[in-house]
Parts: sequence; structure tokens; C-alpha cells
Amino acid sequence: MSVEMELRAVRVRYGPLEALHGVDLPVPAGTATVLLGRNGSGRTTVLRALAGAVRPSAGRVLWRGADVTRVPAHLRARRGLCFVPDLRAVYAALTVAENLRLAGGPDAALDAYPELRPLLPRRAGTLSGGERRMLAVSRALAVPARVVLVDEPVLGMSPPVAARTYALLGGLCARGTALVAAEQRLPAGLPRGTLVHVLRRGTVAFSGEAAEPAARRFLDGPQGIASS
Repeated sequence: MSVEMELRAVRVRYGPLEALHGVDLPVPAGTATVLLGRNGSGRTTVLRALAGAVRPSAGRVLWRGADVTRVPAHLRARRGLCFVPDLRAVYAALTVAENLRLAGGPDAALDAYPELRPLLPRRAGTLSGGERRMLAVSRALAVPARVVLVDEPVLGMSPPVAARTYALLGGLCARGTALVAAEQRLPAGLPRGTLVHVLRRGTVAFSGEAAEPAARRFLDGPQGIASS
């Protein structure tokens, strides 16, 4: 299993507060990786460090072995990285159709989410939370990417649409894309071989495959995510 991107001993600070405390985290190519943790655990900061939205105060970010720690976000995007944040992921003042055109065209998005078709003339800022997430995640499906980072991809979606979303994201992995999703709970519909990293207070508390018995014991136990 080749590593597409990697954090090595990465520390990230927001003013006087350190959000990541020397995190090591590999992102394998063609594999789904899920970052689990409560709000404030550091999972969003891991995504932002990979995307180049924040610069580490220490440590390195590698992409296929090359140091990209100081490569800005827009240049990482040109290299094939797609980052879908949890907030401000759509252009609220533009219509759904205009958002889709900026993302590379509506066809793939409407195939994935036919629910968006009657919403094409509406401004994105008037959509419900689940509709906004469909619009935002459709960006990751519309353009070829080597790395896709999505913060809470199914937030606000109904269970059937959430399961469909993870099936679509799993399809990206089948084509060789490295997927990293941040979630508060382990979602249903994950592709086979999904890796899980549980973050607590800026450190990685557990790493393993989602299907491993050890993972289930950790996630469901008294100190696990499911009980938090």
C-alpha cells in the first residue's frame, strides 16, 4: 500500500493554543481514511494541514515523499488535491447551477444527487444543511483528484443519502484516489479496508482498520467515540 500524503510530527498552533501535538498520519493511495473525534480533537486541523490551509509550526507534510509543507493551498489544488471544508464550502450568493459550473459541470453532480436538479435556479445560501452538503460534496465527484479531503461529508443528510454519499466517495478510492473524511461518529457504508484514526486533544489515540475487532472495542468502549 503506497502512501500518497503524510503528516510527520506535525504541530499546528492557533495563536497561543496548540491544536496538533506532533501528529504522524499516513494517507494511503486508493484508500478511505476516516478521522474520528469530538469537536476540538484536531481532526479538522489535520485536514487543513494536509490541504495547506494552515502551516505547521513544526513537522512536515509530504506528498509522495516530497516535502510540501510550504506549498500553499492553491498550488496543492493544482497538483490534484480537493478540499471540501465543513463551513463556507459553497458560494452562498450564487445559484446551485453556478456553483456546479465552477466545480467543473453539473452532470456528475446531478447523477450523484438528482435531488439538486429542481434546486438549480436557487441561491446556495437558501438551501438546507443537507442540500448544501450534497452541493459541496459534488465538487469532489466532478473533478479528477489524487487526494480528496472532506470535513463531515454527510452532515445534515438523511440516512439513505448519507449511505449513497459514502458509496460515491468509495468509488473514488476504487479509481485510485486517496480519501480522508473527518467525522464525529463512524459512518455506515464505508468501503472495505477503510482506515480509522481516532484523535483526542490533538493526538492520535488509535489507528487501525474500521473492521478490526480492536477498532470496534475501542470505538464502542467506555472511552470510545460512540460513548462520548
